Amino acid sequence: MSNPELNHDYWMRHALALAKRAWEEGEVPVGAVLVRNNEVIGEGWNRPIGRHDPTAHAEIMALRQGGMVLQNYRLIETTLYVTLEPCVMCAGAMVHSRIGQLVFGARDAKTGAAGSLMDVLHHPGMNHRVEIIEGVLRDECAAMLSDFFRQRRLEKKAQKKGPEPLI
Repeated sequence: MSNPELNHDYWMRHALALAKRAWEEGEVPVGAVLVRNNEVIGEGWNRPIGRHDPTAHAEIMALRQGGMVLQNYRLIETTLYVTLEPCVMCAGAMVHSRIGQLVFGARDAKTGAAGSLMDVLHHPGMNHRVEIIEGVLRDECAAMLSDFFRQRRLEKKAQKKGPEPLI
């Protein structure tokens, strides 16, 4: 029996909590949760800096974990919740893993591959199409990213300025 409380907002809040972990680790705050039958089978947050791995995006981490849980690279009948529209690499992984649905919060005008820059998930040449729902908790997802980059700019500005004179 499905729990009506476990809706898109609920799972996106879970993804936002994971994005916060990325921020705490100095990574761009993106979180992802892979859900099947109202159960988490994979979680991830951005970790390319800490892992020295350009593929360690939140979505990839969640898909890898889901594959291990299901013991299958095909993640059929799953939904991936992500705080930010996926990039080309992550969108390609979603197609290859055959997820059923992507739910994302904020659009990424610069690198988004689910409709902003391009739409990998519905490309006619792909052998699988992923259903997309966008804009779930859009404002919270976008605010976390803009707050992170605002803080990062302030830190860089403070470094350039140097310490205050003691006199």
